[in-house]
Amino acid sequence: MNYFFDIIGTTSVLNFFNYQQQIEQNKKRGSAYLGSYKCSLDSFIESVDKIPKKQNWDWDDVVGSIVNFWLKNEDKVRYWQNNFNPTDLDTVIVARVGEIETLRCEFESLLDV
Repeated sequence: MNYFFDIIGTTSVLNFFNYQQQIEQNKKRGSAYLGSYKCSLDSFIESVDKIPKKQNWDWDDVVGSIVNFWLKNEDKVRYWQNNFNPTDLDTVIVARVGEIETLRCEFESLLDV
């Protein structure tokens, strides 16, 4: 299976938690959201351990997609490292990881409307 990873923005911890709860109710979800207090490769890899595991995902490949993103997107990583400076522990940086095929199907369904 192929996986994607992308940093998508920042939000409050409470908003992130509430959204996570909504997503976990969907058993057919094809992606997961990672929250971190730091914009670093290590912190996002550690956050993988905190999300509920989908049994059919290859978690080594999921971590590999995070590492590949970090290696191939230096400009985007630097942007978030330079601009994410939380003043307290109420803000997290959010990334999304998931199956590429599921993401493609989600985008196609948007076009079917």
